[in-house]
Amino acid sequence: MTEQQEASQDALTTRIGQAVMLLHGGDREEARKRFGAIWSELGEDGDALNRCTLAHYMADTQDDPGDELAWDLRALTAADGLADERLAQHRDVVAVRAFYPSLHLNLAADYLKLHRPDAARLHLDRARNAADVLTDDGYGGGVRAAIGRLEQRMRDR
Repeated sequence: MTEQQEASQDALTTRIGQAVMLLHGGDREEARKRFGAIWSELGEDGDALNRCTLAHYMADTQDDPGDELAWDLRALTAADGLADERLAQHRDVVAVRAFYPSLHLNLAADYLKLHRPDAARLHLDRARNAADVLTDDGYGGGVRAAIGRLEQRMRDR
């Protein structure tokens, strides 16, 4: 990667991070607007990791469960688009693999909201099976706990 490409990637990462902070700060509308602008700039051929990250967070800004599902599916498609050979060379290979439990967990929750329990169970199983790559830090523990909570919700139904 050239210096110019690295600087461009750093600027993009910063913009995504700023929108994530808005989202976590409660300004979903502004976050959605910024994520949408970045998504338009990236296009369908943009870096798959950027598209995955962006779509993953964009889903959280949606009011409609169907729209949330569509964005979560885009995130999974982008993650899957990182072919194993490219993934092995990607500087964020561990981060990409650690994203799968959360991606599948979100899809399970989406399908549950849409009253599609079979699809929800399928993705919850995938989230649980992918969770072995998570580290024992706050992120990994949080995802594992969320998987457990969703499992419990589904059993209680």
